[in-house]
Amino acid sequence: MAAENFIDYVKIHFKSGKGGPGASSFRREKFAPKGGPDGGDGGRGGHVILRGNAQLWTLLHLKYRKHIVAEDGDKGMGTLSSGKRGQDVYVDVPLGTIARDFETGEVEVEINEDGQEYILLEGGKGGWGNDHFKSPTHQAPVYAQPGIPGQEAWKILELKLLADVGLVGFPNAGKSTLISAVSNARPEIADYPFTTLTPNLGIVSYKGGRSFVMADIPGIIEGAAEGKGLGLRFLRHIERNSLLLFMVPVDSPDIVADYKVLLNELGKYSPELLTKDKILAITKCDMADEELTKMVEKDLKKGLKKEGTISTYFISAVTGFGIDKLKNGIMKMLDKANPPKPKVEEPKTEWPDIE
Repeated sequence: MAAENFIDYVKIHFKSGKGGPGASSFRREKFAPKGGPDGGDGGRGGHVILRGNAQLWTLLHLKYRKHIVAEDGDKGMGTLSSGKRGQDVYVDVPLGTIARDFETGEVEVEINEDGQEYILLEGGKGGWGNDHFKSPTHQAPVYAQPGIPGQEAWKILELKLLADVGLVGFPNAGKSTLISAVSNARPEIADYPFTTLTPNLGIVSYKGGRSFVMADIPGIIEGAAEGKGLGLRFLRHIERNSLLLFMVPVDSPDIVADYKVLLNELGKYSPELLTKDKILAITKCDMADEELTKMVEKDLKKGLKKEGTISTYFISAVTGFGIDKLKNGIMKMLDKANPPKPKVEEPKTEWPDIE
């Protein structure tokens, strides 16, 4: 999908419907010229409802919808007839969308399941008709309630991609090349920074018919947590990934220092990111000979002692070197975090012999 078609942030003014007023009415028939009150209730105003849609992966369809308004409820009528409810407005959003209040910044809901619904703004209740206010001492009330106004507010809808593996690295670290080599995703690839301007999702096939989803996140630079480069725009997508795959090219002047910078940026953005499982891939190894590879391995073993144990793989997405080992390591770690459910065999039904 083109960069201009990927929208992960929209600000929209929502307004729910106003409740219809109750009716002030009296029964008037041929043999009951002075019948009692029979005013019906007003209809409820329409809700504004967010709904998860697994067929969507961007907020593009909402980019130009700055105001979304639900229908008002109809007024009540005589003969105790209630007014029609206002039509609810359903706003379909991709899975991984959060809604936050624009004024307070408070997160109200996270939509993570297909078909999940959340009432963002409730419609106003319809007013009671004058039938509700009759009593033995007040048999002809004229008063009927007005409908309750609907709610209105500016809301922020923000998309965080749902993926098993998130690729983390500086621009031009080989992330796009890797995802194009292991999946059907076809991101733009070129030899200059910030080729990737939008996240790309790819489904990576594995043995036994299994698979996992990989997300190519636009490159991080030092200072991204403060808004430099593409800044916070894409760091939010890393929050939803189960596993973080750090990628540093083998020709980097200091692989350990680059890895620590990436860790630092993620930690400044959200300390919770540092608790996620991590893998370090040394990319572009088709450019390295055996001597350089052994030197890098030695430096990594020494430089990453303080960072804790991390699985390290040497790969080349161009030649395929190390890719199978990397996929095995990823799947092993994903299974550890989310063990696959054992297959439950259905009991065999034994039919009695028919004589």
